[in-house]
Amino acid sequence: MAKIELIATATFGLEEMVKLEVKQLGYEDIKVENGKVSFTGDEAAIPKTNLWLRTADRVLLKMGEFEARSFEELFQKTKAIPWEEWIPENGKFPVIGKSVKSQLFSVPDCQAIVKKAVVERLKSVYNVEWFQEDGPEYEIEVALLKDVVTLTIDTSGAGLHKRGYREKANEAPLKETLAAAMVMISRWREDRVLIDPFCGSGTIAIEAALIGRNMAPGLERKFTAEAWPRVPEQLWKEARMEALKAIRQDVDIHILASDIDSKAVKIAEDNAYRAGVDDCITFKVQDMAKVESDGKYGYIICNPPYGERLGEKKEVERLYKRMGQAFSKLDTWSVYVITSDEQFEALYGKKASKKRKLYNGRIKVDYYQFFGPKPPKEMLGKG
Repeated sequence: MAKIELIATATFGLEEMVKLEVKQLGYEDIKVENGKVSFTGDEAAIPKTNLWLRTADRVLLKMGEFEARSFEELFQKTKAIPWEEWIPENGKFPVIGKSVKSQLFSVPDCQAIVKKAVVERLKSVYNVEWFQEDGPEYEIEVALLKDVVTLTIDTSGAGLHKRGYREKANEAPLKETLAAAMVMISRWREDRVLIDPFCGSGTIAIEAALIGRNMAPGLERKFTAEAWPRVPEQLWKEARMEALKAIRQDVDIHILASDIDSKAVKIAEDNAYRAGVDDCITFKVQDMAKVESDGKYGYIICNPPYGERLGEKKEVERLYKRMGQAFSKLDTWSVYVITSDEQFEALYGKKASKKRKLYNGRIKVDYYQFFGPKPPKEMLGKG
């Protein structure tokens, strides 16, 4: 199989997590830039990365990169790319675009030029004057940054955060990719108890269970590239079989997900069932202040309310103070909290061991990490 270059796009702040995942999947020539991680692979990398990447937004096939300061330059250099190696005669190829700090700042014009160039290239190859575009989809993106054009084709379709288990969600749900990153950053292990006392629709608990079981997050969904002739059906079958065999059914996982909202807890239970991890999670309707556990050296990972709306700030401040009091009872535990409130440490009553800047949608947040003591050596591996 031929070497190809792929780009795993990432939310700002998660690039290093995506790089780590790409490396663990065995890919090389990894390059990290703002919002993306580039790497080389072959056609089999398309199913494998789409199935397995937990923290990436989508996987793009890189077709070309070049400088362009005029529409003529954009047209000619786009036309020189061998699009026919991927797009068949009946392929559907819409063009989307973005432009940052570039002389070619009109995105609609850039999209039109790229579309025309690809059409002209394929017309000369397939000897036709008109394309029906009624076959598989190949969404092309023209991205300009400081006059450098990057042309890609989306292999994923719907964003990778859409695992397929969350048919319902409460208000302001946490993206699955960010929830997975929160668990991975914490270095939680499946032999430790994990509690999410603000579980909402259950995303953090479910993503943790998927990680603990080593279940590929994309196993239950479809991807655009599954319809591409260049990526044979057999490659997708092999990747899915490999992912199924990798699932660890023998691990004993203890996750407690609770929320004061009974409707949210019901949604979370349904989502966990659809994800196939309902046996790993105990759901409970309860106030955060009642959090308790007999276990030692466990983890609390949560996404409490931020108080972004007017009138909620005082209420949220009181909540953060109560969190500090409630969580201090579990004095051997590690606590991980994501919030946009820059006064969180003062309200919580403790300085974080570490904090990391991330984005929850368009909201800038900090991931506060309070490390608990390390368990004695004789307890390692025993929970």
